[in-house]
Amino acid sequence: MQLGLVGLGKMGFNMRERLRRAGHDVVGFDRNPDVSDAASLADLVSKLDGPRTVWIMVPAGGPTRQTVEELGELLSEGDLVIEGGNSRFTDDQEHAKFLADKGIGYIDCGVSGGVWGLENGYGLMVGGEKSFVDRAMPIFDSLRPEGPREEGFAHAGAVGAGHFSKMVHNGIEYGLMQAYAEGFELLDASKVVTDVPSVIKAWQRGTVVRSWLLDLLVRALDSDPELDDLRGYVEDSGEGRWTIEEAINLAVPAPVISAALFARFASRQEDSPAMRAVAALRNQFGGHAVHKSGS
Repeated sequence: MQLGLVGLGKMGFNMRERLRRAGHDVVGFDRNPDVSDAASLADLVSKLDGPRTVWIMVPAGGPTRQTVEELGELLSEGDLVIEGGNSRFTDDQEHAKFLADKGIGYIDCGVSGGVWGLENGYGLMVGGEKSFVDRAMPIFDSLRPEGPREEGFAHAGAVGAGHFSKMVHNGIEYGLMQAYAEGFELLDASKVVTDVPSVIKAWQRGTVVRSWLLDLLVRALDSDPELDDLRGYVEDSGEGRWTIEEAINLAVPAPVISAALFARFASRQEDSPAMRAVAALRNQFGGHAVHKSGS
């Protein structure tokens, strides 16, 4: 199958390579000319035979919206756009309507796999009309991990369902990472455990907490046993916030994911105003000692 791929960053670059290894004809475009196969979006479209399929892998929000709008002016009726970034599902519905008015199809695809996807494959969650999904299935089958399709690919529902599913996936990821992180800190603080990395490594087989995330933590500890080379400052890319917003909208309790997101916020505070207020209150009502600023 022939595919245009817009955005050749950490994931897009490897996706192009995986698809080419599977025999697909992939024309990639990126603002970095060193990795791009086309000089512009218009040039990319001109290199594709109709009906065209173009996959977008650029940052969510403005960059994705701009790319969709530009492709809407360049593509023709009967073409198909697949949006594979981490867009909010409500944006997908707007993109699909904009393109549908021009006779262009739209699929949203949540993609999981990170930098390891080239060799391991990508978990895919898609939303859109079945006819469009079926048309792009050769691409999905080449990107997903080997094995049964249903264990690495889901047609989750209508437009927006793919990114909604990926949003929840990433919210769960927040909670899992936070649990491993708190376990690491508790082990590290213990006076009886003297080899924390070996304990965590021993969880990799036979235990109920084994996972790929655990394997990645072991890998990190192998290179830096105390994780001293890192600062405990953690960003969030948006999906965790959206997950909690939707949990509120749907009245679904999500305390673990919420706590994990708030822990990331706390990681960015060198001196917490909230905890200064707690210290002041303890001093006021109980005369408890406080640590003065700068001491």
